[in-house]
Amino acid sequence: MKIIITSKNVDTDDHLKDTIEKKMGKLSKYFSDDIVANVMLSQERNLDKMEATIKVRGMIFRAEDKSDDFFDGIDNVVDKLASQMSRFKGKLQRKHKDYKEFNFQDWPEPEEEEEIKIVRKKRFELEPMTVDEAIIQMEMLEHNFYVFLNMETDSVNVVYKREDENYGLLETAY
Repeated sequence: MKIIITSKNVDTDDHLKDTIEKKMGKLSKYFSDDIVANVMLSQERNLDKMEATIKVRGMIFRAEDKSDDFFDGIDNVVDKLASQMSRFKGKLQRKHKDYKEFNFQDWPEPEEEEEIKIVRKKRFELEPMTVDEAIIQMEMLEHNFYVFLNMETDSVNVVYKREDENYGLLETAY
């Protein structure tokens, strides 16, 4: 597994990079060598934030941690990723059993499988509108996301409220 470390407004020294590579490297036994793990380091509200993403076969494993120190966050992120792998091992084995990217024999034993249940289904018509109109609609409904047909791009988009009280936009492609 290749580990790419990037930082935003944070100075990273060799010791921190080596520690990240060593601890994230523990996860490499679960995947083939050509898999890439992206690690992003940043600061948010005087806390060190670490995000790690591993993409493989259309699956995304992602974990983040905010702590006083990056070295504490590394362990938490690796534990979260290993927990995700354990929780979904059975489902992934059934779906991707023939793919060499997954080394399932090395994965942690699966935790008790939770059945995924859909408890509510809702159908609605997509309304063509601008991003600003979608944000207003989302706020009026007091939701934290809103799905709409973007008039400018003629594609389905999602606006959402971020933790920092700003807004995000997801643009779909198919």
